[in-house]
Amino acid sequence: MIIDKIRYRVITASLIAFLMVIILISGLVNIVNYVVVTGRIDKTIDLILDYRPVLPREPAPDRPFRALPDEEANYMTRFFTVTVDDNGNILDEDLEHIASVNEEKAADYASEALDKHFDRGYIQDYRYTRTTEENGTVVVFLNCSRELQSIRSLLILTAVISVSSIILAFLLSLFLSSKAIRPLEQNINIQKQFITDASHELKTPLTSMATSLDIIEMQNGKDEWTYNIRRQIGRMSLLVKDLVVLSRLDEVKVVKDKDSFDISGISWEILELYMPQAKAVGKDIETDIEDVVIMSGDKDSVRRLISVLLDNAIKYSVAKSTIRFILVKHHGKIKIEVINRCDYEEAPDTERLFDRFYRPDSSRSSDTGGSGIGLAIAKSVVQSHGGTITAYCPDGKTMTITVLI
Repeated sequence: MIIDKIRYRVITASLIAFLMVIILISGLVNIVNYVVVTGRIDKTIDLILDYRPVLPREPAPDRPFRALPDEEANYMTRFFTVTVDDNGNILDEDLEHIASVNEEKAADYASEALDKHFDRGYIQDYRYTRTTEENGTVVVFLNCSRELQSIRSLLILTAVISVSSIILAFLLSLFLSSKAIRPLEQNINIQKQFITDASHELKTPLTSMATSLDIIEMQNGKDEWTYNIRRQIGRMSLLVKDLVVLSRLDEVKVVKDKDSFDISGISWEILELYMPQAKAVGKDIETDIEDVVIMSGDKDSVRRLISVLLDNAIKYSVAKSTIRFILVKHHGKIKIEVINRCDYEEAPDTERLFDRFYRPDSSRSSDTGGSGIGLAIAKSVVQSHGGTITAYCPDGKTMTITVLI
């Protein structure tokens, strides 16, 4: 039903909006955290660079690092430096303040850092900075495993919270959406009931008018006035029938009790009825119908579908034109295609052609006597069979309606 579609659309829209907000907040939190942590690490490296030139180069394993204002942080800061010349030869390695790196590893880290395009970056658990001095290029490596672990932990935490929040939001939306759209559901039901009641109420006066008109014509004969009255009664009667169908469109469900039938034979039966109508208004119908195409579905609904497509093509095609009706098997599906010439000043909105009461040219369409819901009924029939219906008219001169079931 349409109310279920509205409900799912509300849930989908709310979840998409919530997902975008969650992604934005989580992304900003992680980006800001990364920038702040990296900035703090780079500041420590800058202090190391400022501190390094005053260090005596004689081995002194017991000499503590004193560059940071926090005394405790000095003892926890682990780093090493490598100095290379312009040819990449190692001039000096300072490994005093690191225990897990030997000279060979330090050389490998330095070689990798020198190959990087940026002067600052990460290599495994180390943040490096390279700078040029008089005696060569100095690369400082600061161990920041704890900081990187905190960045990863925050990323995982925000991801878990985001996924949990989305699941919770879905469950809440599922529960609250039914209450939120309940007034809309009531209004739709009231409208459907009004349409049904109004259509039944209109049948009686229309029948009475038609009977009275018959008596008048029997007594006084036919004239242009009685012709116009009968024509308008016919239009009103057709509109009443379409209103009944319209009231049932929202109740369309997938066809469960399906029958197998020859849709090719049904198409020929309906064409026999519409070919004379087309001839009467100076139009021809060409056919390309594959023999014995078996379909599983509701036979009466499919009859109505084909009738609507042919009726629509006859009404809205240009005078003295040819309408093509095609029915073939196409990639395991049944394909129905109706092609007719038209003459719109600009290409119509083919997406809206299947909306109720939509007419691309209302001034001309009103002369056809249609109610404007034929293609809406066709779409309902196709969807109930799990198929698709599309319209294609890019130049406003040729309309192609395609059904795949």
